[in-house]
Amino acid sequence: MPATATPAVLTARALLLDMDGTLVNSDAVVERIWRGWAERHGLDGDEVMKVVHGRQGHASMAVLLPDRPVEQNLADNARMLAEETADTDGVVEIPGASAFLAALRGLPHALVTSADVALSTARMNAAGLPLPEVRITAESVGASKPDPEGFLKGAAELGVDPADCVVFEDSGAGIAAGRAAGMRVVGVGPRAGFHGPDAVVPDLTHVRVEARADGTVRLHIG
Repeated sequence: MPATATPAVLTARALLLDMDGTLVNSDAVVERIWRGWAERHGLDGDEVMKVVHGRQGHASMAVLLPDRPVEQNLADNARMLAEETADTDGVVEIPGASAFLAALRGLPHALVTSADVALSTARMNAAGLPLPEVRITAESVGASKPDPEGFLKGAAELGVDPADCVVFEDSGAGIAAGRAAGMRVVGVGPRAGFHGPDAVVPDLTHVRVEARADGTVRLHIG
């Protein structure tokens, strides 16, 4: 389904936020880097782009080149991360991200991203966005999305039950991870609606945050 806003009101005790495609539009960089990788390995660029969003790079490589040794994927991923961290041309905020993060100041929330510390810092800085105090990055987990480990760790760090968390995600892998963690998911952007989130918005201008006296966060979507 297309990313038109689906009106909803959700109440949570914490929000867990993906970065790429959710807070930051890094598609230009991702396309450049991964299409180059696809060409070097004789793969169809369009098919590669269907896989890479939301996953750690080595996990995408494992899907795309299943017979390749893990060690080679990890080494290749390290080179790719360095390239992506150095390339911030075209990295901008998703519309509404700055205001959305400002509204969450002082409320329980965490960044849960498949990027590592260096890449997430570079992209959030390039987009002019503040980094949440609690961050779950590639270094924090042993398994990439769609595994729920990152979201479960984010909830644990915030001291909130997974069922009381709402995830914001753009990709199929990320939405599947949120679902597997037992959380509700708000899909953001053109990819999200195809993967069954609880609600979907074209961007974050369609989300209003209301802090309630009982410590919960009410999300007005639509």
